[in-house]
Amino acid sequence: MTEKATLTIDGRNYEFDMFTGSENETCIDIQKLRSETGCITMDPGYGNTGSCYSSITFVDGAKGILRYRGYPIEQLAEQASFVEVAYLILYGELPTPKQLALFRASIAEHAPLHTSLEHHFSGFPKSAPPMAILSAMLNLVSCFHSEVLDVHSEGPGFDKTVALLLSKVRAIAAFSYRMASGRPIMHPNPNLSYCSNFLHMMFSDPYREYIATPVVERALNLFLVLHADHEQNCSTSTVRVVGSSRANLFSSVSAGVCALWGPLHGGANAAVIKMLEEIKDSGKPISHYLDMAKDKSNDYKLMGFGHRVYKNFDPRSLIMKKTVYEVLDELQQEDPLLQVALELEEKTLKDDYFVERNLYPNVDFYSGILLRAIGIPLNMYTVLFAIGRMPGWIANWRELLEHNHRISRPRQVYTGQTVRQFVPLRER
Repeated sequence: MTEKATLTIDGRNYEFDMFTGSENETCIDIQKLRSETGCITMDPGYGNTGSCYSSITFVDGAKGILRYRGYPIEQLAEQASFVEVAYLILYGELPTPKQLALFRASIAEHAPLHTSLEHHFSGFPKSAPPMAILSAMLNLVSCFHSEVLDVHSEGPGFDKTVALLLSKVRAIAAFSYRMASGRPIMHPNPNLSYCSNFLHMMFSDPYREYIATPVVERALNLFLVLHADHEQNCSTSTVRVVGSSRANLFSSVSAGVCALWGPLHGGANAAVIKMLEEIKDSGKPISHYLDMAKDKSNDYKLMGFGHRVYKNFDPRSLIMKKTVYEVLDELQQEDPLLQVALELEEKTLKDDYFVERNLYPNVDFYSGILLRAIGIPLNMYTVLFAIGRMPGWIANWRELLEHNHRISRPRQVYTGQTVRQFVPLRER
C-alpha cells in the first residue's frame, strides 16, 4: 500500500502519495498540490524539490557515496576508461568488448570538424572565453548535421548524435585553445585514445607531436570519469529544463555549458587556483585567510571547501588527491601551490569551525592543481569539466524524453504592485 502524507490547510486535510526510491529516498508527490489546495511550495534553489525520477546517478551526501548506474565511483575511477563510463551512463550497462570497440570507432569517425566550421573559430576575438566559444560552436555544429536536430532518444539516429557530440566537443575545445594562443589547428589522430587525442590536438605542433605519458593520460581520464555525472546539479537541471521544451540535444547541452560556466559550479576549480595564487603571493600566513573566512562580517570564502550535496566528504576529492601526487611525481614537478593547498587542508581539518560545518576539501580543490600540472591553461578548466559532464547531460536529456516529462514551468509568489491604472505621459 502506498503511504500517504497529510497536509492540513484551514482545518481541511489533504492527502498526497509518498514514494520510496531504490536507495530508500522518500518523496512526497505534490503534483496535484496547486489544483487541489490552491497553494504552491516555496523552495529557492530547489534544494528540497525533486524534479524527476532518474536511474542514472545516485549521490548520498551524508555518507560520501557517488555511483553511476549502481557502480561505485571508486571502482570506475580505478578501472574504467572515460569512453567505457560514458557508454555505461548513456545506455545503462557496461559495454561488451564488441560494443565498446564499435562505440570508440563511431566517436573516432566523427572526430574531424567540417572545414567551414574551422573558419568560424577565426571570427572570435582572441580574448573570447573558451566557454562562450564552446557553447556557440556546439549550436553551430548542429547546423552542419541537420539530422541531429530531430528529437529522438533511441535508435541509430540517437547513437550517431551521441558519438558526434562526444567527439566534436573535444575538437571544439582544443581548437578554441589553439586559435586563442595563435597556434595552427591540429586535427585529430584516429589512432589515439579519447584522452590522448584531445591532448594531441591541444599541444602538438606541425613538427612535434605531443605524446601523453600513461600517467598523464590516466590522470585526464580520471578527471573526466569523476565529472561524468552528478545527479540534478545546476547544469544538468538546465539541460533538462531546456530539453523539456523538446529542444534538440545540441541546443540543450549548449545551455548546460552556459550554466556550468559560473564560479559556483564548473568554474570553482579555476577559482581555487586563483585563491591559492593569492595566498602564495601575499606572503601572509594561512591563518589570516582562515580568520577572514570565519569572520561573519567578511565576504571572503575559501574556494574548494564544502559542497552543496556532500555533508561529510567528497569521495572524488580523495581519488583526485592521490592522482595529483602521481602526476607531479611523473613530471618531476614541485608545484608551490600544492604546498599551499596541503597546508590549507591540514589547518582546516584541525579547525573546529570548519570541522563542525563539514567544510572538507571537495573535488575542485585538487582538480585545478591536476589540470595545472598537465599543462591545461586556467581558462580551459571549465571546458574540461564540460567535456567530462557531456555523457551525464546526454543521458538526462534522453531520460527526460523517455519519461515523457512535461515542460518545466516553475511557479512563483508574486510580491509586486497590485492592479493600478495607467496614467498618460502628459498627466504625469
